[in-house]
Amino acid sequence: MRFDLVPMPPTVRDRPRDDRGYPVPAITPWEEGQPQFALTDYGRSADCARERLCSVCNTLMPRGPVWRVVGAGESAAIGEALAAGRPYRNMAPTLEGPGHRACMLYASMVCPYLARPNARRSLTAEQPDKLTGHVVRGAVRGALGAVVGFGDYEFAVTGTNVMFRFLDVVEYLPHDHADAHLAELRAELAANGGGPVRPAD
Repeated sequence: MRFDLVPMPPTVRDRPRDDRGYPVPAITPWEEGQPQFALTDYGRSADCARERLCSVCNTLMPRGPVWRVVGAGESAAIGEALAAGRPYRNMAPTLEGPGHRACMLYASMVCPYLARPNARRSLTAEQPDKLTGHVVRGAVRGALGAVVGFGDYEFAVTGTNVMFRFLDVVEYLPHDHADAHLAELRAELAANGGGPVRPAD
């Protein structure tokens, strides 16, 4: 599905765009006026973690569940745990921050790498380490990604990285092609007046 046909949360609509018209997530770094979609900006990610801001739209997430998009390996592990009636708890940290449900459904559909099983990464991490070693140009996403809701998140800001850990799966929405989330995204936007749930004033 073309990205410009995917319903856009209003808070995402307010984001800066690249030359093609793609909205640029809050944690995406810029270099010479161009967003570097495959990379994560340390300072922006730290701000999102500390201030409970959505990593996509940069607006406040209410207390309660948060969402993120996961790749094939973690999706399979979550699916297996849920099918067996076991709790899922991944203690390995990730650099990928949380967001609103609508924002993550949207991101899963419009990000070329997240949306399709045969999609490949366009960039390699500048200084690969344990957390970024998988960010290699040409790496394939793999089958069955997912948008996953978690009860909450923990984070640590170190001298070089912002690391997240997610607790207690509350929703598991697997996809081969992320177009499968179109009905969920439309319903989420309709239920919340067209945008992510916002905390009460």
